[in-house]
Amino acid sequence: MIAVLRKVSLTQWILISMVLGIFIGWLYPKDWHFHVFGYWIEFNSQNLKVLSIIFLHMVKSLVAPLIFATLVVGIAGHGDDMKRIGRLALKSIIYFEVVTTLALLIGLVAVNITRPGDGVVLPVDEGKYKAPEKAITFEGVLEHTVPSSVIRAAADNEVLQVVFWSILFAVALTQVRGRPRQIMLETLDALAQVMFKFTGIVMSFAPFGVGAAIAVTVGHSGLSVLYNLGLLILTLYAALVVFLLIVLLPAAILARVPFRKFARAVKEPALIAFATTSSEAALPKAMLAMEAIGVPKRIVAFVMPTGYSFNLDGTTLYLAVASIFVAQSAGVELSWGQQIVMMLTLMLTSKGVAAVPRASLVILAGTLTMFNLPLVALGLILAVDELMDMARTTVNLIGNCLATCILARWEGEFDDQASGLEPGEEESAQPTEPVAVEQRV
Repeated sequence: MIAVLRKVSLTQWILISMVLGIFIGWLYPKDWHFHVFGYWIEFNSQNLKVLSIIFLHMVKSLVAPLIFATLVVGIAGHGDDMKRIGRLALKSIIYFEVVTTLALLIGLVAVNITRPGDGVVLPVDEGKYKAPEKAITFEGVLEHTVPSSVIRAAADNEVLQVVFWSILFAVALTQVRGRPRQIMLETLDALAQVMFKFTGIVMSFAPFGVGAAIAVTVGHSGLSVLYNLGLLILTLYAALVVFLLIVLLPAAILARVPFRKFARAVKEPALIAFATTSSEAALPKAMLAMEAIGVPKRIVAFVMPTGYSFNLDGTTLYLAVASIFVAQSAGVELSWGQQIVMMLTLMLTSKGVAAVPRASLVILAGTLTMFNLPLVALGLILAVDELMDMARTTVNLIGNCLATCILARWEGEFDDQASGLEPGEEESAQPTEPVAVEQRV
């Protein structure tokens, strides 16, 4: 029996807990009295709220160290490369920011059209979660961005301040030479690896947090809330499809990327990303596949890892949809200006966490706290996050693979004569290769 339970994946446990949470919330919306060993015990679905709160606290505790370590290593770790291939670095950053901005706008438009959060009744203290009394302005965000104390910023989960300080720290680190820089990079890389594992440990508690959150919500709001969650999933998937069709496909056509060869090469890494919800799991295979279809190794080695920090198309779009869903659920109407400020915040804070399954929840939690929106709605999103994570992680991977092809073409180094076969596959195809060579000659 224990061996069978161990074979159940985290994804399956989350889905199981979600179903159990729905039934508990439906069956026990009010107090039920049980007679156990001579004692009367009162229970209702709202008693499970403490489990979801504990999980949310654990998620919030990850925010500052995870962002600091990943951002500094992502920027300072490529410092020398960016000096040697500054032109490629500049082109990469321009491409990344244009594409992620378009992803953000598509997500923002989609969630404002479908409005999946309307009608959700959150079980929160109305006095605790209110819209900011002072309007959020661009000047105010700029002033708030710079921390007077990074320790206080980390303690208060002021995500934008942590990001600002981390970027300055990374820039300063690129100017340090020799052993001190190497020691600092190794230390922060070790911290990042520990935080990735820490995130995995916290996420192992996710089935309890998910089940409790959905039970509390269904018990408080009824089964009608499931309609909103379904609409949220459909909104994300539809927006991701629109992004693929009107952004990535035209970009591939303009860059003359061989579509069939690219689709065949990216198919297996995409399936790995979809199944594991981890871009990191698919990274080695994706890099080999891009080299096989004609992207030079130096471009793959620079663009692919950098893209996992700065080109999170699916994650950026997801964060746009999820954050506005929370605001709609809380009944907080944000102006377009306020939504754009929130999107810019999410764009900055989402850098560097694609390799961690469901780490976008950490980023979302920090940003919601900054904008005074209820974290309890995060439990709703978490209940269906696995289904959404599969799609956004896959789009992240496809977007980064395409970025290597486009930048190789931009640099004039894309090899159109590449076979598309990886080293092991080329050996098995060797008998037919001489004929093709003779024909080209």
